[in-house]
Amino acid sequence: MSTPVIDSLLLRCTPVVHETATTLAQTALALLRQDLADLQLDLRLVRVAQQPQGIAYLYFALGSPQPLSADQTRQAERRLQSAGSTGLAACELSRLQLVMQRIGPAQGEATPVHYAVEMDPEAGWQDELFAWYDQEHLPGLASVAGTAQAFRYLNLDHGPLSLACYDLVDAEVMGCPAWLAVRGTTWSARVRPHFTNTRRTMFDAQPLVEAIS
Repeated sequence: MSTPVIDSLLLRCTPVVHETATTLAQTALALLRQDLADLQLDLRLVRVAQQPQGIAYLYFALGSPQPLSADQTRQAERRLQSAGSTGLAACELSRLQLVMQRIGPAQGEATPVHYAVEMDPEAGWQDELFAWYDQEHLPGLASVAGTAQAFRYLNLDHGPLSLACYDLVDAEVMGCPAWLAVRGTTWSARVRPHFTNTRRTMFDAQPLVEAIS
């Protein structure tokens, strides 16, 4: 089997009281660059998202798509877990393949809200669920006023398999008529019951500091 070509890495971790998601991102970025230096991945941090007092999602982009094996990813994950940081001790590192990216009307505006929807398709429903996501749902939500950008990835490691995420100007975007209209289509009603292992998470998006580059 060939090694998958990936676009990004997702690190899930939980900062403790004396840590911040940004501090963990700095630590993780330095370690990942060191561990994966031979692969010349040009790794950079692109998003720090955290629930209040809870889990953080740290997104790292590669300069260009590159092959990365499951073994290489697990080795880097173990290095992070043993780095001596409490917040990284139980972290999960996953390879992400970009399926779709759409720029929204709010591109360029501050986006303090990051919303992520993760799911595994029910057996036999993957083709239709992914068609719905890529043809109707994600492009529709990306077009709503207040959405800066939307992405869908495949999570090749810790799952769930599908990760859709949205950068929003505020949480109220998700309750506006245009957003609800996209969610309320006939096709949506048909496929949504076939989500499994579903996670819907609202995050505060942390500003990226100059030290993380």
